[in-house]
Amino acid sequence: MRFNRVNARFLLVTALSLNIFACAAQQSEKEEARAPERADLIVAQEQKAPPPPQPLSSVAKRKPAGAAVRDESPPVNRFVPETESNTEAYDAIAENPFLEVVKNPLSTFSIDVDTASYSNMRRFVMQGQKPPIDAVRIEELVNYFPYDYPAPEGDTPFSVQADLADAPWNKQHKLLRVGLQGKKLDLKTTPPNNLVFLLDVSGSMNDPNKLPLLKQSLRLLVNELREQDTIAIAVYAGAAGLVLPPTSAARKDVILDALDRLEAGGSTAGEAGIRLAYDTAQQHFKPKGNNRVILATDGDFNVGPSSDGELVRLIEDKRKAGIFLTVLGFGMGNYKDAKMEKLADTGNGNYAYIDTLMEAKKVLVTQMGGTLHTIAKDVKLQLEFNPTKVASYRLIGYENRLLRSEDFDNDAKDAGELGAGHSVTALYELVPAKAGAATGQELTYQQTATKQSAHLTSDWLTLKLRYKQPQAETSQL
Repeated sequence: MRFNRVNARFLLVTALSLNIFACAAQQSEKEEARAPERADLIVAQEQKAPPPPQPLSSVAKRKPAGAAVRDESPPVNRFVPETESNTEAYDAIAENPFLEVVKNPLSTFSIDVDTASYSNMRRFVMQGQKPPIDAVRIEELVNYFPYDYPAPEGDTPFSVQADLADAPWNKQHKLLRVGLQGKKLDLKTTPPNNLVFLLDVSGSMNDPNKLPLLKQSLRLLVNELREQDTIAIAVYAGAAGLVLPPTSAARKDVILDALDRLEAGGSTAGEAGIRLAYDTAQQHFKPKGNNRVILATDGDFNVGPSSDGELVRLIEDKRKAGIFLTVLGFGMGNYKDAKMEKLADTGNGNYAYIDTLMEAKKVLVTQMGGTLHTIAKDVKLQLEFNPTKVASYRLIGYENRLLRSEDFDNDAKDAGELGAGHSVTALYELVPAKAGAATGQELTYQQTATKQSAHLTSDWLTLKLRYKQPQAETSQL
């Protein structure tokens, strides 16, 4: 796909998401005092398309919105005392730098459809707290919102488009947007689901915004499933156990009763629970169905083998057998974001953070197809920039999704999955090249030179995309 079209349109929601990121990651003590005002802005945007452009100052002064979202969830301690123990864990993020096109002509990365960072960040803001800087993954803030990308045509699982506009924060730079839109499926005709709910019922899940919210959330999903779908429920605390064998979703009363009877208590044998859930899914594997484990937890595994490496290897083996993983995060104080993101990424799945019942409805009902049904896996993008048009670039976000150039053609290298109806947005900040500036680079033992054709074309870049069908092991461009 070659790109040379300049499109002046740019969605306001993207600029607002970037503004939220900057406030969350770098706000001063004075800005923290205004956190409730920003919280209203965040919640107000979630359930509707962005309004027509207007000054940010006037947007921030709107009448508070989103009360219904907060009221539908179990009572949550909105302001956590400073003395309360906090052992939350996040992987460090090193922001992508600008790279010279002459030295780094290729940019390669995996897609990411996770949205956990946005709702987790919202939780901090709603409590009047500044989120930890490593809790903010900007691509998940941007991808939280829907975009009006064109639907794919024919048998292609997704459409691709690119737009270029002035960067809102620097008019001398350009902002490149690459958008993917997954095909939507009729959920009434999708293959049968073989779902295993793996639920953390340890003592750490006793808070109202943990197990009680988890049970309410899964009730929403159960009510959407069909007779041909089956649900099993495995739990883990000090030990793991199967509280409901695979049961037809036609027997909703039995499934919901099993959910209602769950209570929290004990330590957290997460590895044993994961192994039991995958074994259950394998024993009732549907060759032409959707086989998936849905893990709901705060991520605080503390009994048995629970290192990231051991759990990742276990899930990777099951992924190869055709059983995918969805991770739903709950709670605060001991939340282990880093662990859960790794598990979901390895399990060919997705990762969401549930802070309210409205968020649960968004993930498990409104976006049910994207959460449960994978339409393309190992989706990779590679952009080659024209040095006569672009002097340097930086990919905004996706720091933990970067790939080496050679990984693009390597089918053994895992990448992100795209669910039905999901959209993916990637943003680049570009520094335009000065006329005639790109001539090549002299090295001691070799020389790189810019082709004459690069000067003659109006192309800014070439975009390539590689993916696999959900059950395939060979990729296609």
